[in-house]
Amino acid sequence: MSLNDKITAAIKEAMKAKDQNALRALRAIKSAILLEQTKEGAGDTLSEATEIKLLQKMAKQRKDSLAIFKEQGREDLAEKEEQELAVIQPFLPEPVSEAELKTALQKIIEDTGASSMKDMGKVMGIASQQLGAKADGKTISTMVKQLLNA
Repeated sequence: MSLNDKITAAIKEAMKAKDQNALRALRAIKSAILLEQTKEGAGDTLSEATEIKLLQKMAKQRKDSLAIFKEQGREDLAEKEEQELAVIQPFLPEPVSEAELKTALQKIIEDTGASSMKDMGKVMGIASQQLGAKADGKTISTMVKQLLNA
């Protein structure tokens, strides 16, 4: 079942339950999917990787907004962002643990023969392809820097 189908089913459930918060977040996801599908050069369906990146982007936007709203004391807006984030999270793949990420990155470093920070771009390219769906780029980058400096 594609993400689009899952979202459509979830929208129906939210409508039946009269859950306006979930409905708002699900409609935002549906809108983002439709915008991505109608981009020039895009096919009828999105790849799973594209769907995951789309959801990760939306979750990151909510987290960033949440931090800003809490910092400014806007609890009403922060609560909306938390609710939307809670709706988006279940559609994302389970994030990789720090130990698993470190192990995977060590293997990539060994396979590429990386030995210094000069090789970071090469390692990041492969790591982003393999782990991009399960960890965000900032976390991967930080871990790669630690491993290459060690």
